[in-house]
Amino acid sequence: MLVDLRVRSLGVIEDVLVRFGPGMTAVTGETGAGKTLLVEALQLLLGQRADPGLVRGGAEEATVEGRFLTDAIEGRQGPPDRDCGGALRGEDAGDDELIVTRTIPASGRSRCQLNGHLVPLTALSELGPQLVDIHGQQDQQSLMTMSGQRRLLDDYGCTNPARVDTLRRRAQALGEELHALGGERDQRAREIELLRHQITEIDAAGLEDPDEERRLAEEEAWLSDLARHQEMAAGALRCLDPDLTGSEPGALDALGSAVAALIGAASDTALSGIAARLRALAAEVADVASELRAVLERGDDDPDRLAAVQQRRRLLADLHRKYGGSREATLAFRAQASARLAMLEEADHQAQRITSELERCQAELAEAEGQLRAARSAAAPRLGAETSERLRDLALPGARLEISVGADAAGDEVTFLFSANPGQPLRPLARVASGGELARAMLALRLVAVGGPPTMVFDEVDAGVGGKAALALAQALAEVAADRQVLVVTHLPQVAAFADHQIVVRKRTVGSSTVTEAFSVSGTERIVELSRMLSGHPDSATARAHADELLKAGRAFTAARRTQSTTTRRVVD
Repeated sequence: MLVDLRVRSLGVIEDVLVRFGPGMTAVTGETGAGKTLLVEALQLLLGQRADPGLVRGGAEEATVEGRFLTDAIEGRQGPPDRDCGGALRGEDAGDDELIVTRTIPASGRSRCQLNGHLVPLTALSELGPQLVDIHGQQDQQSLMTMSGQRRLLDDYGCTNPARVDTLRRRAQALGEELHALGGERDQRAREIELLRHQITEIDAAGLEDPDEERRLAEEEAWLSDLARHQEMAAGALRCLDPDLTGSEPGALDALGSAVAALIGAASDTALSGIAARLRALAAEVADVASELRAVLERGDDDPDRLAAVQQRRRLLADLHRKYGGSREATLAFRAQASARLAMLEEADHQAQRITSELERCQAELAEAEGQLRAARSAAAPRLGAETSERLRDLALPGARLEISVGADAAGDEVTFLFSANPGQPLRPLARVASGGELARAMLALRLVAVGGPPTMVFDEVDAGVGGKAALALAQALAEVAADRQVLVVTHLPQVAAFADHQIVVRKRTVGSSTVTEAFSVSGTERIVELSRMLSGHPDSATARAHADELLKAGRAFTAARRTQSTTTRRVVD
């Protein structure tokens, strides 16, 4: 239960401390006084995103503090389930209370504290639904969306779509994981087959020798004109070695004669050096002649060898053209292809595993969606009937509400169908309900779909409601407050009169600035405020008499309802 709310430097609020009690509290005041700003301050405590523009002009930061009794939380739905360094265990603040602080600087990021401990904003967002449920004009708008209607049906039927949501996310994640492995199975199989062919083709070529292409080019050039090469070799050999060819004396004979002519030259003369050089030349010429004879001894043309060399060169040229332009590029391609093949083969194994898991997940999802749809279909007519009964209590005696659950797998297409008067066809609530009808429909639904946190806030949900409907609305809110704290921001005197407590929000000018103040009223002060709400003339004797009558009616109704509620609880116990 919310006990204290302190707001500083937020909008027109300079410094306001509001204390709340159990039961129903009405927050009243002139339009623009700052009533809704108190609700916005409470929303900041519950994790709503902060707008630095809310900081009061001239202030460095705005601060909102709230004190909650945690025994109310524990009594309804267990203790808060986050730890946040001991803040939620009641440390530093007493075991039965929780202090939440939100600071919004004029520039920079806001700060959040639980019992004096700094916590992230998500901590407030997760804790907030356990503390307070806020309903305002924007919440009425949520009734106009399919998602809002679906959530309310699930709340009523105690239906938890979490398993379906989890399985849907899991199936989507598995599908994305499968796609990331390389597409569909057939696509991976085709790529694996191509890579294996490419690797086999490169391996079969045998590219171990880095000099092979140079040697093949030389050999092809030789074999292509072997006869002419041999003729040239024979001509050169005739000049060097006449003994083989039978021609005139050659170079070897001449060198031999020259060496013989210098035999006997003294070792210390220049001729001995010349003789040594001539012997070296003779040896070199003999070696050249030997190589020329080897050329002549290679035999006739070898067309088969020439064809083989040319075929090998073509094969290497084609291979390099396909895989990069050179031996080095081809081998690099082979390494990349091998790595990709290994990954795809592993991916194929993973794909088989993921596919099996996806099939199991989809089967579980289909079963869970069927169960969820069945639960929603079972809850829909009950919620419609009970809400229609409540609408009759809210001055809509001929109103009907029916809930359509779609034929989709989980029944996600939930539509609230509404008819305000007998004889009128049922149509989507979002299209046919007026503002007042929508407010009463929301309250009726909240009366039927019980549960939730110990504090409920209604921010001007009485817009468009008046007369008998306003009295019925006041009684319904008082009924909700029988077993929880209800805070109502209202302009209706009927609603305010049925509240256990009333807080007036007023704007006044101090010097050159405008400030908002909030204070509790009772006794004569409360009658004066109700008179203002009734007629705009707080001093009117007639208005005061009417206000006093409303207060007495509200007290009588509240006492009777709470006596009935207590008796019912005793019977149940």
